[in-house]
Amino acid sequence: MTTADTLHEALIPAEGPGVWVRRAALVALGVGILTLSAKVSVPMWPSPVPVTLGTLAVLSLGAAYGPRLGLITILAYMALGLAGFDVFAGTSAEKYGLPYMLGGTGGYLAGYVLATLALGQAARLGWDRHVGWMALAMVIGNALVYVPGLLWLHQFTTGWGQTLDWGLTPYLIGDAVKLAVAAALFPLAWRLVGGARG
Repeated sequence: MTTADTLHEALIPAEGPGVWVRRAALVALGVGILTLSAKVSVPMWPSPVPVTLGTLAVLSLGAAYGPRLGLITILAYMALGLAGFDVFAGTSAEKYGLPYMLGGTGGYLAGYVLATLALGQAARLGWDRHVGWMALAMVIGNALVYVPGLLWLHQFTTGWGQTLDWGLTPYLIGDAVKLAVAAALFPLAWRLVGGARG
């Protein structure tokens, strides 16, 4: 099976002198984007899961970076969070590190890893160059975030009704908007670099 270049490979040489420096810079950039997107946070009380731009950032980085570099980036982000750095949604008044990761949002963080791999693989198949395929990839990526997220969150609720009220229903409209934005922007970006497909 032939594989397509990812968007970052079309813009930045993936080989040659300084390749590891470029990759390290991309990982650092990706971690920075993930951190900033998590900080754009709106609490959804009583749910412990806030609305953030995290899902959009995760799915977009997965598509732009591909499965390998995307996985390295999301794992670096998780490692910083595990070490206690303030990279996740929340404020300085909240717990960091492992206690935060084992809280109500822990399953969504695990889903971020799965979604990054899925969007990276979709990009390898060229899905990010067509609106319809990119929209499908985003739906799959969102599902991979929600499934472990809801399963984990369920232990903090009184039943599945509350789990869905806390962890799914309030976010559907926002996620639909994010999906539409990414599905439109990636094919547009490919047209700008001359790699769009019909």
